Amino acid sequence: MSTSAARRIRIVVGKPGLDGHDRGAKIVARALRDAGHEVVYTGLHQTPEQIVETAIQEDADLIGLSVLSGAHMTLFRRLVELLAERDASDIVVFGGGIIPEEDIPVLEELGVAKVFTPGASTGEITGWVAEHFAA
Repeated sequence: MSTSAARRIRIVVGKPGLDGHDRGAKIVARALRDAGHEVVYTGLHQTPEQIVETAIQEDADLIGLSVLSGAHMTLFRRLVELLAERDASDIVVFGGGIIPEEDIPVLEELGVAKVFTPGASTGEITGWVAEHFAA
């Protein structure tokens, strides 16, 4: 490996809360992995605390949350707060799921870098990561 070779982007994909539908999260995780990134999928029913702990332990660059339960405001807010408390606000947070358009600006104000709504393609997601986090 040459010294100019960039380190692969590390992404933790989390499925917080009580929602048990993880097909989309798994598809996104696979697409990110296929795009050359290191991906850790935390599995179902994770707390924001567990996801942040995993991201810190894994030295993640990004956390992607999949939220379909309607609890997106609470879950994203708590995750961003925990990152700040753990002095890990440099980990970029993005996410998707069933999130009303009117909530997206509020999530962005909280510090969520990007929100993907239903119908977003895996190409849109991997393209966003490549565009914003390329070395």
